[in-house]
Amino acid sequence: MKGEYGVLSTIGDNEQPYGVPLSYVYRDNSIYIHCARVGHKIDNIRKNPKVSFCVVGTTTVLPSEFATEYESSIVSGTATEIQGEERYNALIWTIEKYSPDYIEEGKHKIKKQDNATKVVKITIDHISGKARR
Repeated sequence: MKGEYGVLSTIGDNEQPYGVPLSYVYRDNSIYIHCARVGHKIDNIRKNPKVSFCVVGTTTVLPSEFATEYESSIVSGTATEIQGEERYNALIWTIEKYSPDYIEEGKHKIKKQDNATKVVKITIDHISGKARR
C-alpha cells in the first residue's frame, strides 16, 4: 500500500457510515493512523472497532479510451488505540514516510505534542486489491 492517503470508514450513531481521508503508514500487516484525542472517528471506533480502509494509488484518465488506469486496495480490520513503544514507532514511521528530510525535527514535535495525539492501529483481517495498468 503505497498511496499518500487512505479513507477510513467507520460506523457511527444509527449505523450511519462515516468516511474520512487520513495519512497512514502500512507496516507489519497493519495500518497506523494518528489523530486528535477526541472526535467523530474515535467515538465511532470505541462503539464499533470494525473498520474499512481504502487506498487509491496512481490513477491516469485515458480520455480517448473512456477508461482509467488505476490501483487500489481495500482493507477490513479491527481498530484499537495503541500505547508505548509501538505508538512511538508508528509516529516515527509516519515522519519517515511523509517528512523523511526532517526526522530529528519530527522527534521533537512528537515529544512536544505527545499528549494531543492518539495513534490507532488497524489489524488487517482481509485485504484485496485491484488494478488496471
